[in-house]
Amino acid sequence: MGQDEGYLLDNRQAEAGTRFDALSALFDASTFRHFETAGIAEGWRCWEVGAGGPSVAAWLRERVGPAGRVLATDIDVSWTGTAATEGVEVLRHDVGRDAPPPGPFDLVHARLVLVHVTEREAALRSMVQALRPGGVLLVEDADPALQPLICPDEHGPEQRRANRLRTGFRELLRQRGADLSYGRRLPRLLREGGLADVEADAYFPVTSPACDVLEAATVRQVRDRLVAAGLATDEEIDGHLAAVEAGRLDLATSPMISAWGRKPTGDGSHTLV
Repeated sequence: MGQDEGYLLDNRQAEAGTRFDALSALFDASTFRHFETAGIAEGWRCWEVGAGGPSVAAWLRERVGPAGRVLATDIDVSWTGTAATEGVEVLRHDVGRDAPPPGPFDLVHARLVLVHVTEREAALRSMVQALRPGGVLLVEDADPALQPLICPDEHGPEQRRANRLRTGFRELLRQRGADLSYGRRLPRLLREGGLADVEADAYFPVTSPACDVLEAATVRQVRDRLVAAGLATDEEIDGHLAAVEAGRLDLATSPMISAWGRKPTGDGSHTLV
């Protein structure tokens, strides 16, 4: 993909590592809770789709043990590669365009991935296809349209500026094919994909130090594109970054909707065997 196509937040940029660390601090606990609900156990074979950073793959490796397998894939494995240890295989893979890797898998997981993938329907089919009967698919994606403000308490000029910049950032995402209301559709899409026992919930932090770190890294990563598109000025961005770093803003994230379901077995049951 060219510089102005596809994923806006390029993994090759220096800020990507900071963003992955912040996302881990914000969302790992929720993701791991869903893994526990799925019943993850020793010996499971897991595919971590669009892994980005190494934290989820490393947690899965510890849980499945030496008898299990963890495959971590991404279109750019610059940061995922640090997870490549005994029991974790790292592979460059485009989930929207490439055939699914050899499986089948007991667990397939993608977090904050499909909202950015223009071929998201094909990607979802690929993940379902890779499951073994009784296997679990867990997809977690943002739904910025449900809660569009980075400062829900818009009580002053700095908060209003932050929300304007966030609107500009989301416009850049839309221009690159991101679906900003994708998260809410996940339960229906999993059912339509043939999964059973589908459930979903949502989680989003309203303020935390990790939210500040994530926002500063994100704005720095896209500032040139914001300015070039006429969506913000350098002065606005500098003022916003100063307010973030001074801790004057209560910054929220978009709601992350987690949806999960099981691939039915041939005998009509849904449990792992």
